[in-house]
Amino acid sequence: MITKPDKNVVRKKRHLRVRKNLFGTAERPRLNVYRSNKHIYAQLIDDVNGVTFASASTVDKEFNNDTTGNVEASKLVGELIAKRALDKGHKNVVFDRGGYLYHGRIKALADAAREAGLEF
Repeated sequence: MITKPDKNVVRKKRHLRVRKNLFGTAERPRLNVYRSNKHIYAQLIDDVNGVTFASASTVDKEFNNDTTGNVEASKLVGELIAKRALDKGHKNVVFDRGGYLYHGRIKALADAAREAGLEF
């Protein structure tokens, strides 16, 4: 009997494949996205120094929305991470979708971050 591989294992392999070519610097940090069933998280990371400049998620205290695992919540997180990035002086970023397909909540977060002023 052949079993299908776990979806998260496949995603992690895809993420490693994508991460070979993505690299965040102090001038252009990496905008990393992690998505769970209930929440979505975004971070601005400098891979050279191993520093996280800013983060935003549906778990934050500033985030005040009843539902956290939908497209609307992802849009709010995208706007929040863009606001925090611009406050720290980072306008250009490298988008790291975390091995997820560029669709749904990931696309909504990216589009909202672009509309709020981030360039990638």
